[in-house]
Amino acid sequence: MKTRKLGQDLSVSAIGLGCMGMSHAYGGQPEAQSIATIHRALDIGVTFFDTAEVYGPFENEKLVGKALKDRRDEAVIATKFGFRIRKDASGAAAMDGVDSRPEHVKAVCEESLQRLGLETIDLFYQHRVDPSVPIEETVGAVADLIKAGKVRALGLSEAGADTIRRAHAVHPVSAVQNEYSLWTRDPEAEIIPLCEELGITLVPYSPLGRGQLTGAITSRDQLAEGDFRRNLPRFQEEAIAANAALADTLKALADERGATPAQLALAWILNQKPFIVPIPGTRKIERLEENAAAVDIVLTKDEVAAIGERLSAVSGARYNPDQLAMTGR
Repeated sequence: MKTRKLGQDLSVSAIGLGCMGMSHAYGGQPEAQSIATIHRALDIGVTFFDTAEVYGPFENEKLVGKALKDRRDEAVIATKFGFRIRKDASGAAAMDGVDSRPEHVKAVCEESLQRLGLETIDLFYQHRVDPSVPIEETVGAVADLIKAGKVRALGLSEAGADTIRRAHAVHPVSAVQNEYSLWTRDPEAEIIPLCEELGITLVPYSPLGRGQLTGAITSRDQLAEGDFRRNLPRFQEEAIAANAALADTLKALADERGATPAQLALAWILNQKPFIVPIPGTRKIERLEENAAAVDIVLTKDEVAAIGERLSAVSGARYNPDQLAMTGR
């Protein structure tokens, strides 16, 4: 497995593993199967694992901690803070707005360390920017945690360019996480150039379009009632039907190279810049192995441009308006 730098001090596999879907948003799966997938990831050289307190909530951190307990030295573990989580009327924990007050950041760190079974979190992201708290105060809290040895590196997720600059002036930002794929190009305008300027690693999540880009999802009927994607504009039947031709185009392009659509989509991202580390989420070992093989596909600049041009006209927004309002601050 090839490796890439994460910020200035960490090295990770060129492709990571997004663990959210193992226990949150997409229906989950038996714990033993998830642990087997995480262990197989380590076996083939994948070292970068992504989770968050809100995935579950809490359950995904527990799962990742359990899976990596005996192989901690092989893994770089990222988790996230920034949401307020309270019990709903049924007593279940649920997200209830954002909260990046310094005292909350530090409390979440302690709780995440306990759930993950760690002494130090490798990468601690602010999950979404809190408009009521100056980013300088939030970053100052993470800087305190780094000084205390409880966190190694600072990350931001879905932050705008001005916020990233302000954060980086307080403490170096090692990674910025954004949705980025052949179908979601938003970071290309400002975020990727800024990451290059400041020496920040870009970590694309949903690099395979949440399954639709590769043709895995062709109808809403494939999604369980509780599946997060059912509420997204891009997963309404009209958008799915319109995007089917693009998925077919990607498959044809992949067939020409003897690759799968997922591999070509990931290779397109990897060949953009050397400081980009995508984290495709998967629950199955065969998909994990398929994704990891994308690191060996080399594309020229002309090929990257041509593929991007042919798959740029996606139908449907990536999020609903209220969700989009929480990004790019």
